[in-house]
Amino acid sequence: MADAPRKRTRTILGREDLYLFNEGTHNRLYAKLGAHPRTTSGVSGTNFAVWAPNAENVSVIGDFNNWQPGATALHHVGASGIWETFVPGIGRGARYKYRIESRHDGFRVDKADPFGFLQEVPPATASIVWDLDYPWNDRPWLEKRAAHNAFDAATSIYEMHMGSWRRNDGEPLGYRDVALPLAEYIRDMGFTHVELLPVMEHPFFGSWGYQTTGYFAPTSRFGTPQDFMYFIDVLHQHGIGVILDWVPSHFPGDAHGLHYFDGTHLFEHADPRQGFHPDWKSYIFNYGRNEVRSFLLSSALFWLEHYHIDGLRVDAVASMLYLDYSRKDGEWISNEFGGRENLAAISFLRQLNRDVYASFPDTQTMAEESTAWPMVSRPTYVGGLGFGMKWDMGWMHDTLDYMEHDPVHRSYHHGRLTFRGVYAFTENFVLPLSHDEVVHGKGSLIGKMPGDDWQRFANLRLLFGYMFTQPGKKLVFMGGEIGQWREWNHDDQLDWYLLGNERHAGVQHWVRDLNRFYRAERAAHELDFDPAGFQWLDADDAWNSVLSYVRRGRPVDDGGADEELLVICNFTPLVRRNYRVGVPTVGFWQELLNSDAKLYGGGGVGNLGGVESVPIPFHGRPHSLNLTLPPLGILVLKRERGAAA
Repeated sequence: MADAPRKRTRTILGREDLYLFNEGTHNRLYAKLGAHPRTTSGVSGTNFAVWAPNAENVSVIGDFNNWQPGATALHHVGASGIWETFVPGIGRGARYKYRIESRHDGFRVDKADPFGFLQEVPPATASIVWDLDYPWNDRPWLEKRAAHNAFDAATSIYEMHMGSWRRNDGEPLGYRDVALPLAEYIRDMGFTHVELLPVMEHPFFGSWGYQTTGYFAPTSRFGTPQDFMYFIDVLHQHGIGVILDWVPSHFPGDAHGLHYFDGTHLFEHADPRQGFHPDWKSYIFNYGRNEVRSFLLSSALFWLEHYHIDGLRVDAVASMLYLDYSRKDGEWISNEFGGRENLAAISFLRQLNRDVYASFPDTQTMAEESTAWPMVSRPTYVGGLGFGMKWDMGWMHDTLDYMEHDPVHRSYHHGRLTFRGVYAFTENFVLPLSHDEVVHGKGSLIGKMPGDDWQRFANLRLLFGYMFTQPGKKLVFMGGEIGQWREWNHDDQLDWYLLGNERHAGVQHWVRDLNRFYRAERAAHELDFDPAGFQWLDADDAWNSVLSYVRRGRPVDDGGADEELLVICNFTPLVRRNYRVGVPTVGFWQELLNSDAKLYGGGGVGNLGGVESVPIPFHGRPHSLNLTLPPLGILVLKRERGAAA
């Protein structure tokens, strides 16, 4: 008689599921483990399944049985380590946890569901039975997503924290409330994608989501799974992609979470030299354990499948790659060859990217990787990690370091700007001005800029202009585009009132026009990852702290000359008159962008809309322009179509 209910409850998990799970290749576990409302043999209820191989007994507890341990027992599913049962009469909205009674040391604990689709609003920690039904309306976006996410597309990302973009009477807006205002703002500003700091459930709001406990649940602070789907749906209907920050590198030690799940170190390494992160006081996944790999692979694909997410930014990849990351001698264990590379993590990351691109080839994965690890964004079949793109942390650090110097000293640090030319096309880079640079006492972007107020605003406009004209995709954290003075505070909204000041409004207008320029001009984005799209005119004018370079698109029928853009950056507060740059063809070169235009809060120094070339060779080119460079300004020029002699 005891076998009958076990046979009935094993209808969700097939033999192939168990095999793939234990093999480490099951990437759709969310359809099998966790809580799934269903009807079986004409009886409605919920199927519960959880992995706890070292448990002596497992039961599901909740409102439906007065939270009594043992009242609703789960049963072994073969030798898989999975426990399962079907509970009649339980449906959507029921709160529950798993009571784990371990074989080890009498350990007893109540755990939230690792595969739960919804958790209680923190600080409560129970899981909630839920479904993922939603009537999507984003088919037009999905049909064109491949073009929006292509390497030759303009990709300009607005990074944001859901709880502090806008608030109502001090309270964060919910997924549904923020959806339309955000979509309209992003479309008006010209960004192509929104990247959300982690929205997966997390107990501590101050972790910004980077201490994740619910790898299959959007945080309930802002609404239900359907509310989050609505948020994504609205952005897609406005032509905006959505990227999620995803954290497979570590997780917190909260009692209801993954840590010490069944009385053993199930998800994390048992040895703290491999399983505990000294900086973040969190736990590191055991990437060599097959079932953990299946868990993480399933989490990644879950967001792409059920939430129509367009890309994943994988956090802290460097901490996964190196066994000695942030550790001193004697605090880490070498790999089997005596090296410091985490071979299991490398294998996992390659498998992650293979699985993502096999199932969703029109999405992108992006690595936050802060070292010189080779071929992060190169295919796995040539030895790469397989990511689509990589954040260029070196560019960010070098550029901000340069910009923080007083202009009188910048000539001595010119190499900070030009060094990127050595490696700019070794990866598919995203240029990030991210949240990490405006927290923990680092100040705001504009706060980093030297000089008085007009110099600070001019420097900030110059920084944005320089980023948008360098090869690579773009990322700006919220608040930077309005020149917010305060460091970002996750407990408060952005200082939108600043837009009543013309200088702040000017910065916003400048970023809006940069986005429109970046999307409109093929030469500004088409070859972001190809050295054919970039050429220095003069990288060595350190004395004047001036950089000049060319951006190009793919050649067209007329040779592509009309797709060449000239960029000249003056990193000093001096107006530089009679500054000569070489051009390939005779004609009128229109001033497309000038960061010192009065429209942006500048002084209006420029070239009256453009300059006619003269047949004076310069920079190895047959013609040249005689320009006036605005102070702390950037110019972008393009030959007018049909203007050649």
